Amino acid sequence: MRVLLLILAINFGYAQEQRKLIWSDEFDGAQLDSKSWNVEIGDGCPNCGWGNAERQLYTDENHRVSGGMLTITAKKEGEKYSSARISTKGKREFRYGRFEARAKLPVGHGIWPAFWMLGSNISKVGWPKCGEIDILEYVGREPDMVFTSLHTQDSHGNTVNTKKSRFENIEEGFHVFAAEWTKEKIDFYVDEKLVYTFNPKDRSEDVWPFDQPFYLLVNMAIGGNFGGPDVDDSIFPQEFVIDYIRVYQ
Repeated sequence: MRVLLLILAINFGYAQEQRKLIWSDEFDGAQLDSKSWNVEIGDGCPNCGWGNAERQLYTDENHRVSGGMLTITAKKEGEKYSSARISTKGKREFRYGRFEARAKLPVGHGIWPAFWMLGSNISKVGWPKCGEIDILEYVGREPDMVFTSLHTQDSHGNTVNTKKSRFENIEEGFHVFAAEWTKEKIDFYVDEKLVYTFNPKDRSEDVWPFDQPFYLLVNMAIGGNFGGPDVDDSIFPQEFVIDYIRVYQ
């Protein structure tokens, strides 16, 4: 068994060496890199919480870059909730590769942080035809669980191609969440453990819209269809902390 584990470790290290880092954000500055990121603003209307009946207002004031970290803070002020959502749409878009983030999760009932991707043609064809790759989703109402999912036209946007994986104490410390996307399949990892593979036989556009550029998103939602209808107001403020985001090909 030890020999097998050693071989696997050597092979993984070799695979890592074969990849080339093509873009990263280490968040070493004092603010977001405007050449890479858009700060998206929305209050739930008319976009109704970005389609998921979420409660938060996304602002340009609920994130900070400091100490080599990006921190998104969810707050409750009076009757209103606020948070942040950023994307690389129109600035950094990729087709295939390994996409990873090292992050520390927020906790509490109603919290819904995510690291994910959308097809760059969304403005033209709409969602879910553009495709969506959810590398990390976590909902505070289900502790110790990590969700990895894909949304396509074939599934009518529903969460069909998905996996919920248990990791004891995933809320403690930093963890690496990654997807390796090739022409043939998409593999999802948590701390280098393979948790889900999407490799359909049908390669029609409705089933596999993953042969085009995608862009990255990071956000923390509150409540909503997936986050849950109940929110524990006593948990706020909560922080979603990202150490780095890296893309290899």
